[in-house]
Amino acid sequence: MAIENAPRRTGQRNLVGLVIALVTTAVIWWTAGQQTDQDVEPSSGGTTSAESSRADAGTGEPSPAGTDPASGLAVVALADLPPEAEETVALIDTGGPFPHDEDDGVFGNFEGILPDEQRGYYREYTVETPGLDHRGARRIVTGSSGELYWTDDHYSSFARIAR
Repeated sequence: MAIENAPRRTGQRNLVGLVIALVTTAVIWWTAGQQTDQDVEPSSGGTTSAESSRADAGTGEPSPAGTDPASGLAVVALADLPPEAEETVALIDTGGPFPHDEDDGVFGNFEGILPDEQRGYYREYTVETPGLDHRGARRIVTGSSGELYWTDDHYSSFARIAR
């Protein structure tokens, strides 16, 4: 009878070992993803926190005071952003091709930082971060009316880009 149970116990041990290996792999993968996002250093570019980036919304172009009246967000000059941002804007202007499959995808504005618009109004594009082997945290988001927004912290804050 002990002989009949031996294969079953071996199978159970193999199953338990497989489950432990899968859980360990998932934890390592998740932890590595968290560390990589934290390792991305924000670049210069004038982004501000969500709370401090809003002002009274108005209309028109970015004001000389550094706040976009339409969105209430800080304004940053394209020339003051990393060179990879200028490269991304050039690709946007020509319609691609874009380096990542996710580029030119709909940006949902779930954070609610950008002005409220209908779904599909905003599109997002990756801004490469030198030294990373993944997309990183830097993005440019465009609006259907041609406005450009910069984030270097994966949508936690935005600035309006002035060309």
